[in-house]
Amino acid sequence: MDSILVINAGSSTLKFALYPRCGDTPGEIAAHPSFAAGQIDGLQPGGRLRLCPSGADPVDLAEPADEAQRFDVALQAVQVHVAAVAPDAHLVAVAHRIVHGGRYYRAPTRLDDTAMMLLASLNPLAPLHQPHNLAGVRALRKAFPALPQIGCFDTAFHADMPELETRFALPQALYDEGVRRYGFHGLSYDYVMQTLHGCSLRAGGRLLMAHLGSGASLCGAREGRSVATSMGFSALDGLMMGSRCGQLDPGVVLHLWREGWTEAQVEQLLYKESGLLGVSGLSADMRLLRRAADDGNPQARTAIDLFTYRLTREAGALAAVLGGVDVLVCTGGIGEHDAATRAALAQALHYLGVDLDDAANAAARGDEIAPIHSAGSAVEVWVVPTDEGRVAAQAAWALLAAG
Repeated sequence: MDSILVINAGSSTLKFALYPRCGDTPGEIAAHPSFAAGQIDGLQPGGRLRLCPSGADPVDLAEPADEAQRFDVALQAVQVHVAAVAPDAHLVAVAHRIVHGGRYYRAPTRLDDTAMMLLASLNPLAPLHQPHNLAGVRALRKAFPALPQIGCFDTAFHADMPELETRFALPQALYDEGVRRYGFHGLSYDYVMQTLHGCSLRAGGRLLMAHLGSGASLCGAREGRSVATSMGFSALDGLMMGSRCGQLDPGVVLHLWREGWTEAQVEQLLYKESGLLGVSGLSADMRLLRRAADDGNPQARTAIDLFTYRLTREAGALAAVLGGVDVLVCTGGIGEHDAATRAALAQALHYLGVDLDDAANAAARGDEIAPIHSAGSAVEVWVVPTDEGRVAAQAAWALLAAG
């Protein structure tokens, strides 16, 4: 059974899933969810290494004597788990989610030494993700030296956005050097688009897609193509996120530098100490903040309200660019599981004709695709659990088939 292993390596987790090929069509994989899937937690220094298989209890892993070996221990655990759960699987490639392809890569590519060098140059644009994505590639190249390693990029889905959407009001020379808006969460948006085409007759219309999680963004699409998105040059822009600030007046950064902040301190603030965590002073986890707000914590309530406000503001901007909305989609950890955020967004967009079925919204738990709009709503509203790995596997199969 020819299969592709999909890896999404982060700073603290390594997500994995095995996707078998189904049929003879390039990119065609089994319709059922991936098997041999799960994640390794605790990759950060001092973390608790655990294998968390999908649908099964977590298993503690042996702690390495050398912290630098944590990734190797995790990879070995993935290999053992995959071999045990899918003994008939024949790996033909490893596909990696890579957050930033920059101006270099607009489509999936084989990750040779040249590609790795170019992608490493983009580390400053996505410091929470890119270095860990590439560390995963290097580790898998070592573990499976005979297998093709294929990069699938979050930026690729937005590569054909209109030029005006990609530009900053900066000199042409900087644009030519790659200082432009790229957009992210492309694998997730690609999956949402594919899924909706099988569920809604409006899928080719004006879509407003909200990927809401620890990283959060919006994407406006028309005729299946991205035309506008809230994230830009880096994964900091746009919406307020778990620990990232979102849109920020660059004058704030200049002010902090003049006050004596170092580049490293500013980067730490904007990426790891802002967003829901920074405003609440408590947590980046919306679930914990909801409970704290219900218990009367005013900072938690402010963080939730600001998240909703910024979401409303950005959604209105994208709706204006689209000239209206035919379908609203929520995905990502918050989008799939937090009914209150979906309700607040729908209420804010009521002027566009969005109207929820409250019971359907409350019942949508993120475990399956679900329409949550009322019968009289002018805009369809869907909850779509995302599967970035499936898109990466499809792209890898297609690349292999093309030679």
